[in-house]
Amino acid sequence: QVQLVESGGGSVQPGGSLRLSCAASVSGLAFSNYILSWHRQAPGKERGLVATISGSGGITNYADSVKGRFTISRDNAKNTVSLQMNSLKPEDTAVYYCKALWGSRLYWGQGTQVTVSS
Repeated sequence: QVQLVESGGGSVQPGGSLRLSCAASVSGLAFSNYILSWHRQAPGKERGLVATISGSGGITNYADSVKGRFTISRDNAKNTVSLQMNSLKPEDTAVYYCKALWGSRLYWGQGTQVTVSS
């Protein structure tokens, strides 16, 4: 069982930065076994993948729209996953969710709002 709580969202001007964090409470399987990812959903749009990180943190993947601007990282000792977002654009505005996946075990956080506007 995994419970995920995101934080760090807010409002920022275009070109600014935000760092999202997701803290996990884990029972049973170790946190390091889970593939972690960040997703986002803008109003009227489907939820889409932003970035993924492997259990060890050695492999990361990004949506083309955020490559070079966002960085996903994890700390398995602290059971956290973060998303550093730089050079933010208005089109990055969305609710951001973290997700933990292992086999058929899938868990979502409640989401945190990111608004990029001048």
